Amino acid sequence: MALVHEFEKTGNWLFIRRSWLPLFFVAAGIAVMFFRDGQAIGYNLWEEMVFLGVSLFGELIRVVTVGHAPRNTSGRNTSVGQVADVINTTGVYSLIRHPLYVGNFFMWLGPVLFIRSGWFSLVFFLSYWIYYERIMFAEEQFLRKKFGEAYDKWADRAGAVIPKSINFVKSLLPFSMKTVLHREYNSFFNVFLVFLGLDLARNFIVTATLDVTPVWLWLFCGSFILWIVIRTIWKKTSLLKVDGR
Repeated sequence: MALVHEFEKTGNWLFIRRSWLPLFFVAAGIAVMFFRDGQAIGYNLWEEMVFLGVSLFGELIRVVTVGHAPRNTSGRNTSVGQVADVINTTGVYSLIRHPLYVGNFFMWLGPVLFIRSGWFSLVFFLSYWIYYERIMFAEEQFLRKKFGEAYDKWADRAGAVIPKSINFVKSLLPFSMKTVLHREYNSFFNVFLVFLGLDLARNFIVTATLDVTPVWLWLFCGSFILWIVIRTIWKKTSLLKVDGR
């Protein structure tokens, strides 16, 4: 099999499973904590709020991206594979071609920093790069085949994950908070769920008890309530539905 086809096949396989495969980093991080000194991973409110802030910064990137995206773009389509009705070339997409994956990077970087291991952070960075490089390759192959020259012209202007220029083009669609709420409520909740799991594992390693640090418990409970409310509204009503989104 030619390398280009192998990359595309691997990328499509990873693309379909991209919502849960990164959880292996969480499992690996917990394993790393078991071999660390208790003082090195001890609770520090300010450090851990910084780690949370890194993850929420990643979520913010996703919010800005998704809030302007039309239907069947910038979505969580996994089981059906690649889907794109149009090419997003305005807003954040006028600067970089894969803003959601940049957002994902920061969302996962927060929990990785929680482990407080330089070498583990480096392994995460390199693994994430290889992992998403394959996904981006497969995604771009799909878009190039579907949109041809229009895609190539856009790719010449916008960098993959680092802007080539600062020629920002205003989004064609206005920002929609309704779209953000129904597309991102799972991502937002998962941030706090992952941190809660890491806190529980850390406390067990350090104290041999299944305790949860109060601040992480309250943050998790708040996000869980918000998750239930938004999910109920999305599933039971049409309040969050927006035409063309």
